[in-house]
Amino acid sequence: MAGPVFYSDMYPKETRLPDYYNGKLFIYDWIRGWIKAVSMLPNGDFNKIEPFMEHTKMSNCIDMEMGPDGKIYTLEYGSGWFQKNPDAALSRIDYISGNRAPKVSKITVDKKDGTTPFKVKVSVDAFDPEKDEMTYTWNTGDGKTKETTTPELEYVYKIQGDYSISVTIKDKEGASVKSEAVQVYAGNSTPEVNISINGNKTFYFPGKQVAYSVTASDKEDSTVDKNNFFVSADYIEGLDLAAKPMGHLQGEAGISGKSLTMSLDCKSCHKEAEKSIGPAFIDVAKKYQEQPNARTYLTDKIIKGGGGVWGEVQMAAHPSLPRGDIDQIVSWILGLADSKSVKKTLPQSGNLQSTLGKPVKDKGVLSISASYTDKGGANIKALTGRATALLRNNKILFSGKELMKGFTTISFNEMNYMIAPLSEGWFSLDNIDMTGVGSLTIMAGWQQPPQYGFDFEVRLDNASGKVIGTGALNPPKEKTKGLGFGMIAVPVEAITDGKLHTIYVTAKPKDSKEGGQVGLQFVQFNLK
Repeated sequence: MAGPVFYSDMYPKETRLPDYYNGKLFIYDWIRGWIKAVSMLPNGDFNKIEPFMEHTKMSNCIDMEMGPDGKIYTLEYGSGWFQKNPDAALSRIDYISGNRAPKVSKITVDKKDGTTPFKVKVSVDAFDPEKDEMTYTWNTGDGKTKETTTPELEYVYKIQGDYSISVTIKDKEGASVKSEAVQVYAGNSTPEVNISINGNKTFYFPGKQVAYSVTASDKEDSTVDKNNFFVSADYIEGLDLAAKPMGHLQGEAGISGKSLTMSLDCKSCHKEAEKSIGPAFIDVAKKYQEQPNARTYLTDKIIKGGGGVWGEVQMAAHPSLPRGDIDQIVSWILGLADSKSVKKTLPQSGNLQSTLGKPVKDKGVLSISASYTDKGGANIKALTGRATALLRNNKILFSGKELMKGFTTISFNEMNYMIAPLSEGWFSLDNIDMTGVGSLTIMAGWQQPPQYGFDFEVRLDNASGKVIGTGALNPPKEKTKGLGFGMIAVPVEAITDGKLHTIYVTAKPKDSKEGGQVGLQFVQFNLK
């Protein structure tokens, strides 16, 4: 598709594209995702074509315009037809000249906590656009800085506390960028939490209960306090945990927030239900529970300290306390005023309805969350370990991003269909536990019925791996025309190792003269 022609004298010099592109036509391709610049001869004939941002692939660019600032604006439709596309975008292309500062992707640590002396290895993922050599100045959060010529640092904290680590990266021209900070804690280790599922660890099966158990271990504590567990379950749609209800976090705070508070200096001035040097926490909760800004106010009070509300005694400031810790403390305090609204924990082990009594959804996920808060110690912060187990519907809808050969995908009405090739092909499904599975059911559909049919095989861990089941899609017995559907039943042999496998589904027509096009809609894993 043809875009705009750039004329440099029409736009401000400060923001426009380089004069090199004056008079050039920008074109773009819907399918291939590229943009190119076309040069013309003075008489308008074609001269040459050259890549523009050749390492950037567009997601079905549908329109391109030159803005009043001399920058290119693009509208990308996205990769799916007639659906909400996460890769749809309205974008602006800026030209940045001269030396550019390094770019930071992320900063990471090999562990976020541990007993003192606490040795941590921190690394940063960064690059310089001009590929210049870079230096790294690390702020270790304890008043010290360290400089390295490599993107990593090993450092030992000998004093208990929370520390915020960041790094400033500078190229040889002096241009620099500062990373985000990563938090570490010296003095305690986070307990490890494990959720065990008795049975299949990939799927829930509608109508069949799910048996679970939760355990924890802690390096510093010889015994685990069963009262410090919080377990919850939710039935959500999709694997986006951002959509998960806040019930677990609120319920967890009743344990982790209290333990954290009592492991800090808060207990020197406050008690849960009795007045001390400062007010009882329950009185604080009652005072602020109806105020819409209570959470913000209490958070600010913990960070900055102060006095005058409950008397003349000054409350100590806690500027280095991580925001996540403060959120837990505030949640626990406010929950004291209305304990009935706080979600109660499930037992450490038990059985759950597969959809928790809710209607079955094709993209429904049973999410089991568990947390355990350790005991901390004298001026040693209590830490909370967490784990989540996710079980998805035993009916797998296609994402359109499966690894495949021969198969192709189309999207219609927010559904992805896998089109079987007229020669042999395969697609794969990842992270599948075959425990208890006795067969697969594959739903197929067509606009015109197959003439000869297709043979299917299910293979383990490789497209040429062990065949664990076979099935067939036969042509309809009654000669029909138009839309139709059929099921492929594939009995499979028992796989009992409890491991996660990649399942390959192969398909080929029974006869090379097959002309019918078949689309697969889902694969369902069935219990024996």
